[in-house]
Amino acid sequence: MIPALIAALAGLLIGSFLNVCIYRLPRDLSVIRPRSYCPQCEGGIAWFDNIPLVSYLVLAGRCRRCGQRIPARYPVVELLTAAAFFSSVWFLGPTVTAAKYCVFGAIVITLLFSDLEERILPDEFTLGGTVVGIVLAAFVHMTPGLITLLFYSPQHWRLVSVGEALFAAGFCSGALWLVGALYQKVRHREGLGFGDVKMVAMIGAFLGIQGALLTLIAGSLLGAIVGLCYIWFTGKDASTYELPFGTFLGVAALGVGFFTGVFAVWYTRLGA
Repeated sequence: MIPALIAALAGLLIGSFLNVCIYRLPRDLSVIRPRSYCPQCEGGIAWFDNIPLVSYLVLAGRCRRCGQRIPARYPVVELLTAAAFFSSVWFLGPTVTAAKYCVFGAIVITLLFSDLEERILPDEFTLGGTVVGIVLAAFVHMTPGLITLLFYSPQHWRLVSVGEALFAAGFCSGALWLVGALYQKVRHREGLGFGDVKMVAMIGAFLGIQGALLTLIAGSLLGAIVGLCYIWFTGKDASTYELPFGTFLGVAALGVGFFTGVFAVWYTRLGA
C-alpha cells in the first residue's frame, strides 16, 4: 500500500507539470520559464496556491488575484495521473513494468487533453513517447507478436522485444496514415491529422501490435458514436467539424493499456 500511495503522490505532482505542458506546448511556450502563472491575468502563482488538487479546492477553483475560474481540467489531470500511478504500482508493485505504465499513462493523459482543448498533439509526447516506449521494450517484455513468432530466442529477448515495439509503431502508424491519405484522395479534404499518426506510433511502441490495433478499433468506435451524438445535439456541420480523434484514441489507449496490461499482468501473476 505504501509504495502505491507514494506513486499516487508522485502522480499528483507530475500531473501538475503535465497541466503546464498541456497549456504551453501547443502555444510553443517554454515549460520551464516563466514559473506558473494565471492565463487570465498573467499574475505569478505563489507556491501555496500551486499545491496539486489542494490549492484548487482551497481557492474554490478561482485565481486568488483576478477571481477568474480555473478550468476543471487542472484537478482532473492531476487526479487521473495519480490514479494511473497508483493502479500501476498497486497491481504490479514497485517494478520496471509499473514504471513503464506510469510513463505511458502520463503521456496519454497529456495528449488526450491537449487534443481536446487545442486540437494539437505535441511532438514532445508523440515522437518523444515513441522513443521512450521503444527503449522501455528492452527492459519489459512486449506482448508476443509477429517478431516474436519469427525471431524469438531466450538469449536475445531484449532485441526481439524492441523489434516488437518498432514493428508495432511502424505498422500501426503506417496503416493509419494510409487510411488518411486514401480519405483525402477520395474526399479532397484532410480527414486525419499527422499528429494522430504519430500518436498511434507511440501507442504501438508501448502496447505492441495487438494493443495498438485494439486501441485503434475502440478509439474509432468511440469517436464515431460520441462525435455523431455531439454533432447531432449541438447542430454542428458534420462536414466541417474537426473531431478530436486523438482524445478518443487517448481514452481507448488508457482502457486497453491498463486493462490488458496492468490488470492482465496482475491477474496472471495472481493465478500463478
